[in-house]
Amino acid sequence: MSDKIHKVIIIGSGPAGWTAALYTSRANLEPLVFEGNIDKGHLPGGQLMTTTEVENFPGYPEGVDGYQMMQDFQKQAEKFGTKTISQSITKVDLSKRPFTLWADDEKVYQTESLIIATGASAKYLGLEAEKTFMNKGVSACATCDGALPRFRNQPVVVIGGGDTAMEEANFLSRFASTVHIVHRRDKFRASPIMAQRTLQNPKIKVHWFSVVENIVGDNTGVTGVILKNVKTGETSPLPVTGYFSAIGHQPNTQLFTGVLDADETGYLITKAPTTATNIDGVFACGDVQDKIYRQAITAAGSGCAAALDCTRWLEAQEGH
Repeated sequence: MSDKIHKVIIIGSGPAGWTAALYTSRANLEPLVFEGNIDKGHLPGGQLMTTTEVENFPGYPEGVDGYQMMQDFQKQAEKFGTKTISQSITKVDLSKRPFTLWADDEKVYQTESLIIATGASAKYLGLEAEKTFMNKGVSACATCDGALPRFRNQPVVVIGGGDTAMEEANFLSRFASTVHIVHRRDKFRASPIMAQRTLQNPKIKVHWFSVVENIVGDNTGVTGVILKNVKTGETSPLPVTGYFSAIGHQPNTQLFTGVLDADETGYLITKAPTTATNIDGVFACGDVQDKIYRQAITAAGSGCAAALDCTRWLEAQEGH
């Protein structure tokens, strides 16, 4: 175990984590960021690292590659003294302060405060082609990608039957020529008002009792999907240029199960309007506690809030 007790440790390195690092480093707290170990399935930089074009983040009028954006965030945070470790945290002890964290290289760290920015992962069907065509027509965020040129005035498909799928489909109908919703049942799980709005949208076509068996494409990206009727077993091709998975997200909170308060789906609960969790000195920001907006800009704002909350909390402790 290191003898040093850090002022603040940040777990996660997406927009929320790097923004929290920027603000805490400028407050001279010398934050330590665990950006994640890609060999352990934790992608440094978060979901934006697999996004080829970000058009809705202020300050980038020509758009920006998600990977480059995260490199910029990291460089700016490190300019003010942030230290980065390319490891994942595998265990925490938040029962007493200083908090104790174990990294996957078996080193142990202690900190007076903790900011959690581990994000959430989009759920996919598990098709190999989803990986093959990721960012080449495959997406899990219509708000992020729906306005991109490859989807404009082209047919796209949305997978899912809940409110998320309805929201994604209706949003995409602003840009796509036709939005196909594929659902394995004959009724949506979505709220009645969302389902009604979707069914009344003339640009949306629903394929009931159907699943996507495969995604097809070429070197330009997605060109279609293969649908399978779950009742008859029949398959049929559906030409589309976009495939949007809208079956939900999984917050990356397994590390804190039974330790921090979370809702029924695993999102950490914070004491609104702050980012404080149920344990003093522990703060959560970004998609790990946001199941509504899930945007880079809201994650960054949340990271700023967590940094300010943390800084003020540390100042209050020194005053006692």
